[in-house]
Amino acid sequence: MVRVLGSSTAIQHHTKSIPLLIRRFSLPSTRKDPDLESALSRNKRWIVNSRLKNIILRCPNQVAPVKFLQKKFKTLDLQGKALNWLKKYPCCFDVYLEEDEYYCRLTKPMMALVEEEELVKEAQEPVLADRLAKLLMMSVGQRLNVVKLNELKRSFGFGDDYVVRIVPKYADVFRLVNYSGRKSSMEIELLSWKPELAVSAVEAAAAGNECGGSEASFSCSLPTTWTNPWERFMEFNASPYISPYREPGELVEGSKESEKRSVGLVHELLSLTLWKKLSMVKLSHFKKEFGLPEKLNGMLLKHPGIFYVSNKYQVHTVLLREGYDGSELVQKDPLVIVKDKFGELMQQGLYEYNRRRYLANLEKKREKGIESVKSVVRKRDGIEHGDDDVDEQENHGGRPGGMFDPEERKRFYQILFSDTQ
Repeated sequence: MVRVLGSSTAIQHHTKSIPLLIRRFSLPSTRKDPDLESALSRNKRWIVNSRLKNIILRCPNQVAPVKFLQKKFKTLDLQGKALNWLKKYPCCFDVYLEEDEYYCRLTKPMMALVEEEELVKEAQEPVLADRLAKLLMMSVGQRLNVVKLNELKRSFGFGDDYVVRIVPKYADVFRLVNYSGRKSSMEIELLSWKPELAVSAVEAAAAGNECGGSEASFSCSLPTTWTNPWERFMEFNASPYISPYREPGELVEGSKESEKRSVGLVHELLSLTLWKKLSMVKLSHFKKEFGLPEKLNGMLLKHPGIFYVSNKYQVHTVLLREGYDGSELVQKDPLVIVKDKFGELMQQGLYEYNRRRYLANLEKKREKGIESVKSVVRKRDGIEHGDDDVDEQENHGGRPGGMFDPEERKRFYQILFSDTQ
């Protein structure tokens, strides 16, 4: 049964409990991994610009008033002026002035990437359908709430229209149900179990082992110098692997077997994502649906060889360590490859923007240096010769002294170049 926060008291109680939940995540300390932290930093600007792109595409004629985008900035966790942000990425966003109002549209290179992404999505549709089926196969009751699943849709590569695009096309596998009648209670339900999909990433890796197959087990991506975590990992990994596609009802809650399945389930969820990472807050919303433990964050931090927990940008994120080689993904989904091109276009635009600003600032400093030197020379010549003599020298340039004195010119260039460097 879905709990609805109907009263103001309930809402206040709910919002007050959120900071407490976030603080509990940070109690156990973990060593920072510079490479994985770098991978998260790279995604921040990309995520913001990708959302801006989607907002612009939904506007009439795919043109958005900058004032409208400014209102959306709060939802994107951004501060400052939208106009300044958009101008940082000239290769992505075309900003123009019309009737004293700024508008924004996507550039031609950006639109080409949008079209390429759509083609990839069409080609990847069967893969996305299998991915959705695997999520439902791991869930309790083999169904998931649509509203809640939307929180994670981008992580798994699902488009905004995946419900109307995938579910009807695979009517023999999925169906939409609503057992309570409320709009927020709509669910996607699995109609037929697919045994060929009930193979986890851990099991697939073991089957594809060069030695001709081996027992399924987790891998540890920690340095061997981390003695204590390695010992705990070896002890945990010694017991048999339990598939996340196994019914959790058969296991005793709180037992080692139950923990083994939960670790395997989170591992499988991360394996199905595009970037092998998920928000811990959003993942915790699915405890009931996937039979995960109440103290989920504690379980993840207990296995640092398998999972890496970061608090980058004050957002708690769990990454699958084996999914990365340094700061790069080991395997890139076709959708990630297209999105990487978007990132490269962003960086190209940011480089051009920074270069133009650098040259403009350099020119300002140069002009400021010249003006300051001229002012000093005028004052000095005015004292020595009087203002009339200075004007006469500037008009005729025939007398020695001032800027026509070699020593004075030397001092002028020394001051000029020392100010502009």
